[in-house]
Amino acid sequence: MEIKRAFDFLYYQAAKYPKTDCLSYKQNGKWFNYSTKDVIDVVNRISLGLVKLGVKKDDKVAIISPNRPEWTIVELAVQQIGAVSVPMYPTITIEDYKFIFENCEAKFAFVAGSDLYKKATQAVQGLVSMQKIFTFERVQGAAHWSEVEELGKNEDVKQLDPLKAAVQADDLLTLIYTSGTTGKPKGVMLSHDNIVSNALASHEAIDLPLGQAKALSFLPLCHIYERTALYVYMYKGCSIYYAESIDTIGANLQEVKPHTFCTVPRLLEKVYDKIVAKGHALEGIKKKLFFWAVNLGLEYEPHIYKGWFYNMQLDLANKLIFSKWREALGGNIVQIQVGSAALQPRLSRVFWAAGLKVCEGYGLTETSPVIACCIATHKDMRIGCVGPTVPGVQVKIADDGEILCKGRNVMKGYYKNPEMTAEVIKDGWFHTGDIGIFVENRFLKITDRKKEMFKTSGGKYVAPQVLENKFKECPLIEQIMVIGENQKFPAALIVPNFEYIKVWSQEKGIAYTTDEAMSKNPEVIAAIEKDIKEFNKGFGNWEQVKTFKLMPAGWSIEGGELTPTLKLKRKAIMSKYEKMVNEIYAAGER
Repeated sequence: MEIKRAFDFLYYQAAKYPKTDCLSYKQNGKWFNYSTKDVIDVVNRISLGLVKLGVKKDDKVAIISPNRPEWTIVELAVQQIGAVSVPMYPTITIEDYKFIFENCEAKFAFVAGSDLYKKATQAVQGLVSMQKIFTFERVQGAAHWSEVEELGKNEDVKQLDPLKAAVQADDLLTLIYTSGTTGKPKGVMLSHDNIVSNALASHEAIDLPLGQAKALSFLPLCHIYERTALYVYMYKGCSIYYAESIDTIGANLQEVKPHTFCTVPRLLEKVYDKIVAKGHALEGIKKKLFFWAVNLGLEYEPHIYKGWFYNMQLDLANKLIFSKWREALGGNIVQIQVGSAALQPRLSRVFWAAGLKVCEGYGLTETSPVIACCIATHKDMRIGCVGPTVPGVQVKIADDGEILCKGRNVMKGYYKNPEMTAEVIKDGWFHTGDIGIFVENRFLKITDRKKEMFKTSGGKYVAPQVLENKFKECPLIEQIMVIGENQKFPAALIVPNFEYIKVWSQEKGIAYTTDEAMSKNPEVIAAIEKDIKEFNKGFGNWEQVKTFKLMPAGWSIEGGELTPTLKLKRKAIMSKYEKMVNEIYAAGER
């Protein structure tokens, strides 16, 4: 069958790879499955229930919840009656919810549980458009989502045929409000064709056994990255298992034993840091073997033959050390998709050496999202690049280095914001705001964010992401932000890797007290300073970090320093630590 609308993926799976575990979730310690047929039946009943509630074509329905089967079911039910889903992050503020509800004129909302119900209820006060809020969990005084299904239970499913037939490829599928790092959220308008074309263009990059694989889903479904991936999984007959939470990913990997998952660099960094911390806790020959294997992995290049002796050593390292890494991720991983931010090349090297094919990709919400992605074959992989562009997507590099994109994946525009749309789509080309180059005329490499580059008072440009990625190779550093706009020199705000420092302190015979105290410890500061001086050698004198301050605690979404996709909110961090920044530049270069 031809796939033209996003909900067609579900029916395609039913025809080609019907699953007993299409969508799976864990509750009270036990995994439960929806078969493909179950999903279709519930989706149809929800669609019919929404029709009875008066939802019409192009009406907006909001979804606010962590990942769970209900999220996907409601979204598919909304799609096939021609309505528009408006997903929102569970972590944003009541003010943001209010703005989005009002801006899109949502008629109904589906939320996870009591906390989000309270936030949503406060946000809709005084809004005329919102008719009712349903919850996925039982909440006293709130309407449960099963009430919508009940409304459609005794209706003739054939009523949906003309509604589904009326949905065209160019129709609006979803409004995704990008969190951004400043200002009010922007509603990205994505059509069925935007997302369908992108999923079909990207699917060959995810090499899974058709009809047999499992995927673990934990990145927010309200972000287009995970959502488009789910359509690819459906297309390949891949069972989707929803992790209980970000905190249970390790345990869920062991239980589900998936073949793939999507992640962001931040989470892979944490996985690697935990593995290395365990290595430091080993003793004697075990410790030597562990770091011998890691150092061997850090030399790895997927597309370069390094000789029989290196390969022999790598085979041994895989048997002795790396096999345990694979087992920690469930033992079945075929490949891991990584996006949303730059991945440190050293992590890519060591994971590939360990038989874990980490495939970096690149895109934006506005591009549905995939522009380019690495393919899990040695000849198609270049470490430090985000891969070749996907079929049907054109890319060119502007004179100032900005990456421009054209294709069916590019959004229809920003909702109710033609001026901002005109700023980013010019002559049919979408301006990504990222700076990049092509390596070997084929592999796209992102070098920085155009808006994040800054100029020192000496007139020299500095690309902070390049520096940050390099400095994060220091195991003592967990998070870092390079600063220095209009200043004499670059400096950095650094969150120490407190988990690693606990192990490091024990090795050094240093008493570990509190995180805050360790951020002021002279030996910790000296060790970080030593690594920064070493890494600085790879950069021009004008872009080297001359001094830094250590943070007493980590940056988080809740603290306001990170976006929901774990990117740095640079302006928010600068504002929050203004006093510290002023102290850095008042003291001058050390």
